Amino acid sequence: MHELDVVGVRVEMPSNQPIVLLREVGGQRYLPIWIGAVEATAIAFAQQGVVPPRPMTHDLFKDVLDTVGVDLEQVRITEVRDNTYYAELVLSGGYEVSSRPSDSIALALRTGTPIYASEPLLDEAGVLMADPDSEEEEEDEVARFREFLEQVTPEDFS
Repeated sequence: MHELDVVGVRVEMPSNQPIVLLREVGGQRYLPIWIGAVEATAIAFAQQGVVPPRPMTHDLFKDVLDTVGVDLEQVRITEVRDNTYYAELVLSGGYEVSSRPSDSIALALRTGTPIYASEPLLDEAGVLMADPDSEEEEEDEVARFREFLEQVTPEDFS
């Protein structure tokens, strides 16, 4: 398993479909996952530190875990099948719960929990980015990646 950082939520054009973009820690691969608008908002709120006046679903779930004394130890994004990504919540006490990656990521951001992806998943769906040596090369890589996001569709990962 490889640890991932959440880069952020982007909108894929021209379909206007949200994508959460994850980056391999200490690596060169990125993992784009198409998600729903509600989940994109939940992830963006967590990244920006927005606290709604009443708990959203992911905030509520975090509060329930805290109340019952269960820790979210890690999130694992395990595979993609038929254009659908799968994840697991690993809880203290040895419990594992199947989850959508978008919900898992939103919860992980609220709890400070690490997110991991399996090697086979990163091999299949990860996008390799060169490690830039200069600012100019980094700008070129970002431009190429933006071009990739503008042209890629969920079907490309099937």
